[in-house]
Amino acid sequence: MAILVIGGAGYIGSHTVMELLTRGEDVVVVDNLYQGHREAVRGGKLYEGDIRDKGFMEQVFRENNIDAVIHFAANSLVGESMQNPAKYYDNNVYGTLCLLEAMNAAGVKKIVFSSTAATYGEPEKVPIEETDRTEPTNAYGETKLTMERMMRWFDHAHEMKYVSLRYFNAAGAHESGLIGEDHTPESHLIPLVLQTALKQREFIAVFGEDYPTPDGTCVRDYIHVTDLADAHIRAVQYLRDGKDSNIFNLGSGNGFSVREVIETAKQVTGLDIPVQMQERRTGDPAVLIASSAKAREVLGWKPEREKLDQIIASAWNWHSQHPNGYEE
Repeated sequence: MAILVIGGAGYIGSHTVMELLTRGEDVVVVDNLYQGHREAVRGGKLYEGDIRDKGFMEQVFRENNIDAVIHFAANSLVGESMQNPAKYYDNNVYGTLCLLEAMNAAGVKKIVFSSTAATYGEPEKVPIEETDRTEPTNAYGETKLTMERMMRWFDHAHEMKYVSLRYFNAAGAHESGLIGEDHTPESHLIPLVLQTALKQREFIAVFGEDYPTPDGTCVRDYIHVTDLADAHIRAVQYLRDGKDSNIFNLGSGNGFSVREVIETAKQVTGLDIPVQMQERRTGDPAVLIASSAKAREVLGWKPEREKLDQIIASAWNWHSQHPNGYEE
């Protein structure tokens, strides 16, 4: 039985594919390569196509004995989602509807979904728990929450069991240095900081230094991408064990400020990283940290790479060897 990884040529998807292959799983990857990279798929069977293409998805399910699906395919830029919500509803929501219909037609009843802590919006409290209010403050978060709700109703109607994993900042790269983070445009803090170290950027912009945090800059929860991959695989096993649909936060429980990330990157790289302070961005909460107590208890998941210097060192190993990403 194979696991189908939708969006398996992307950042988190490709690391999950690597982990699945390491554990002896049969892997099928579907990716339209709009944001993913063919070179990131280090094994398994790759189909290039779009989940909104009904005939294509019927072919994938027909040609493979698929047991479960892990779904990463989504547009995920918050700013773009506010400027072009139609793109996000089409790709994220309609795409997921097409996937669920194809799964149901093929009799595949297990799906693990890469969600986001953006479903919560402005946090009521920190750390955030799964039972907290969900009121997204951007279109991206709204589409992910809609995707979760759609799965709930497919479970109700068709007994399609799902696990939704809500997490914040994926970071780092595979220990082999073979795959890592390569986005265009890049929007994540750690790659931007490392690009600055490589002199691909003049400076790293820090948005706001007057937040109610120890050093005045925003605090976020970073999780190593391989630890995230492990959580998705554990979630598949949870469903294979016949468990009910569920939602889990994934977080280290540790918060690191923007300044801490920059200073740690300086230590890891031994290079100068110029900083430019700028005005706050609208909608940036001061602190976002997730409680992963439920995932630890129910899935037996525990991040193995929690230290910030570990995370940044693995990212630097990738970026320093692949300064242009996959386009060498």
